[in-house]
Amino acid sequence: MDMHTVVNGEGAKRGLGRVVVGDGRASGVSASDVLAVARGAARIELSEEAVAALAAAREIVDALAAKPDPVYGVSTGFGALATRHISPELRAQLQRNIVRSHAAGMGPRVEREVVRALMFLRLKTVCSGHTGVRPEVAQTMADVLNAGITPVVHEYGSLGCSGDLAPLSHCALTLMGEGDAEGPDGVVRPAGELLAEHGIQPVELREKEGLALLNGTDGMLGMLVMALADLDTLYKSADITAALSLEALLGTDKVLAPELHAIRPHPGQGAAAANMLAVLEGSQLTGHHQDDAPRVQDAYSVRCAPQVAGAGRDTMAHARLVAERELAAAVDNPVVLPDGRVESNGNFHGAPVAYVLDFLAIAAADLGSIAERRTDRLLDKNRSHGLPPFLADDAGVDSGLMIAQYTQAALVSEMKRLAVPASADSIPSSAMQEDHVSMGWSAARKLRTAVDNLTRIIAVELYAATRAIELREGLSPAPASRAVIEAARAAGVQGPGPDRFLAPDLAAADAFVRGGHLVEAVEKVTGPLR
Repeated sequence: MDMHTVVNGEGAKRGLGRVVVGDGRASGVSASDVLAVARGAARIELSEEAVAALAAAREIVDALAAKPDPVYGVSTGFGALATRHISPELRAQLQRNIVRSHAAGMGPRVEREVVRALMFLRLKTVCSGHTGVRPEVAQTMADVLNAGITPVVHEYGSLGCSGDLAPLSHCALTLMGEGDAEGPDGVVRPAGELLAEHGIQPVELREKEGLALLNGTDGMLGMLVMALADLDTLYKSADITAALSLEALLGTDKVLAPELHAIRPHPGQGAAAANMLAVLEGSQLTGHHQDDAPRVQDAYSVRCAPQVAGAGRDTMAHARLVAERELAAAVDNPVVLPDGRVESNGNFHGAPVAYVLDFLAIAAADLGSIAERRTDRLLDKNRSHGLPPFLADDAGVDSGLMIAQYTQAALVSEMKRLAVPASADSIPSSAMQEDHVSMGWSAARKLRTAVDNLTRIIAVELYAATRAIELREGLSPAPASRAVIEAARAAGVQGPGPDRFLAPDLAAADAFVRGGHLVEAVEKVTGPLR
């Protein structure tokens, strides 16, 4: 599993199925299609409608290429060099050259699922009939994905405007049989060798095709789709761990009453409160805030959990709307229009996607922050209402979970740095022709790290809350809480006891959350969470 991957959702489960591109749906492909291809082994097929649209658009491009008038991307240079008219005998070389020169990425390799998502989404746009690419090029893209061949794409090289240029160029280079790629066995080899082994003929690019393969927001969009799938599970997980912490702290569940959330009708807030209430149903631990050390109210990190998680959910809803619109888009420059015109445009600018990627990183940072505050409260004997210091077996001799909270705090601190928007930045390029860019790829890359960190933060709260509940003797937790504890212990997340090597326990908790098993354990008792 890639270190950033949370395996969940219908798209991942569809991994052994097939995805048809261009089957008449308004969106072209769905988010679940992207997940099935990126994270699974779904096979890709081109519909008859897609092949027909490809052929029709190609006829238009061929007709324009035969005329003496220059057309951007067909018979001219690119970017700041667009003023040069390219003669017919140099046009194939022009298309090869743009791919080779733009495949200029640097840094570590990007994860396999990201590369598969961006290639699949580029194929989706190519099949829209707005790019002028020949059907055989589109089929080669599908063949490469179906063969499990993954181009080597590097971390740095996209400014998020004129598309994710360098990442997409490395993918196009593989289609030409050049550069390096990873085979289905995970070994990186020359792309030409891998194509030959799978009976795939390298493409010979013609007018406009090189440019059409590079000019899209596909990388940042693919990462947005996968982040939304991961965050959907993580927000449910955070509702569960918040409920477990409330229970362990002997808090009150009265603040979760539906009528209280109905008078502030944010949908995400109502969903989070309902989830927490479902987890806590039947608990003997809640409602003891007036016992030995009376409390009028629980602390904000407990009482306001639905408000914070709910705001994040509503942010996700907006981001999902943007993703759906982008999935329905045909992003290229120039584009082929149904009336036969080939027009330049600015649809490749990544601002719509970049903004929501940054917004999600902010929401994820806040969710991580409030989870850490609850964890710290569980460990502090002055605020935990009767729990031992740091949940230690023999405090003083044992340190308990003291340093687990340090690790969680370090992750939260990094989350705050990752919440600084990438899209607020812009840096000019291409001799000032491309003088404003979105930095959407950078926003997507840091969001992946934020999602990864959030998983670990929630895992630490889970580890602390389950231990704390087990230390509360004489009162029974909710049935859903008991199910979580039993499933976590069966998964290797150990319970209370003397100090031991803690990293393996935290790794087991991380895997338990990351694999969706925390949500699965609860839903077996409560039914589907919202």
